Amino acid sequence: MGLNPGSRKAAEADPPGLAVRRAAAQVLDGVLRRSRPLDEQLEEVLHGNSFPDRDRALLRRLAATVLRRLGTLRQVLATYLNSGFPADAPRVEPALLLGAAQIFWLEVPDHAAVDLSVRLVQEDRKAARYAGLVNAVLRRITREGATLLAALDAVTLDTPGWLMDRWVAVYGASRARAIARANGAEAALDLTVKSNPEMWAERLGGSVLPSGSVRLLPHGAVSSLPGYTEGEWWVQDAAAALPARLLGDARGLRVADLCAAPGGKTAQLANTGAQVTAVDRSERRMARLRQNLDRLGLTAESVLADATEWQAEPFDAVLVDAPCSSTGTIRRHPDVPWLKRQEDLQKFTALQRRLLDRAVGLTKPGGTIVYCTCSLEPEEGVEVVNALLHRDPTVRRAPITADDVGGVSELLTADCDLRSLPCHLPHPDPHMSGLDGFYAARLRRI
Repeated sequence: MGLNPGSRKAAEADPPGLAVRRAAAQVLDGVLRRSRPLDEQLEEVLHGNSFPDRDRALLRRLAATVLRRLGTLRQVLATYLNSGFPADAPRVEPALLLGAAQIFWLEVPDHAAVDLSVRLVQEDRKAARYAGLVNAVLRRITREGATLLAALDAVTLDTPGWLMDRWVAVYGASRARAIARANGAEAALDLTVKSNPEMWAERLGGSVLPSGSVRLLPHGAVSSLPGYTEGEWWVQDAAAALPARLLGDARGLRVADLCAAPGGKTAQLANTGAQVTAVDRSERRMARLRQNLDRLGLTAESVLADATEWQAEPFDAVLVDAPCSSTGTIRRHPDVPWLKRQEDLQKFTALQRRLLDRAVGLTKPGGTIVYCTCSLEPEEGVEVVNALLHRDPTVRRAPITADDVGGVSELLTADCDLRSLPCHLPHPDPHMSGLDGFYAARLRRI
């Protein structure tokens, strides 16, 4: 996309706000044209630049808002673009998407949203000749967009058709729409605390969820919140915190955490007194796990290895959080629907079966296995577990009870597995509602 969004030279010449929009356009181009994950690009763009915290937060919000409402934005813009987005000028699409998103949903004056998008295309050699088009389209949206937007079914538009069709088939039409609607709201900030969640909720201005997580509305840099530097808590979605709790009292147990990075579940287990061995194949992600444990003052053995092939003496318990399509995490990762494809599921399920087989092999007779994924797709959850139970007579399902999940019985399936959905835990404020979509099963090796 050309210019370095964090350069000092660009910052000196830019009108206020343009550098952030330029960076957001670069990030969106990476997601939409090069299929690169949002968080990975944000990390790259923000690394080593001089954006203050306010602009860093704005950059993330700009990109996330566009991706969260991408289907709606494209439908609105299509009304004014007879020939679609110009194929010879890739900067035009993100400039229009950013301008429209600011007009509709962000607290940016309309004139500023239009002007900054026009400047984005003017500074790009291929896009500059479309500056008049961008100006005209966005000015029409400031006048007519609200009426057009009100007539659209955003819940359907902002979810790719293949995903919505799957959710309707699995969960029913009403529940599928509730999932999609929940994905349209920015998620709250969930924390797992070492101890005394009530005290930390009061101190941070949040509330304690039934499962024990502390929830608050995000405001400012996480690292500036009380307790961060002291290592008293870590960021972890409330649903992601449930699988480790299914092991119960793990004090003194030898536990393997497979696919462990970035380490939230490892930290939970270490905090309860378990002897944890964290295994992950990514050197970069494992480095982050070690950094997180250091900040928290917790210890675990870390092993850089492919968990499907790793050999070790059997453990008392094994937790495997398997790589998956991540369709349960769209509230936090709005790029997921636009990066994943239905054909990806076969690749993931093959890996998940290998990981679960390895987990069984690493578990002592009488030991416990917890298998989980952050996917809403049954192929990546219950079908993987049922296939294991069918082919391996040494494994039995250990039913999960309401007490295991904070008394929230709606999180349990008919098979007594865990199934959380983005529309669970409703709250009058949609930003305080919901959970990541997780599946988990507890198994015993006999």
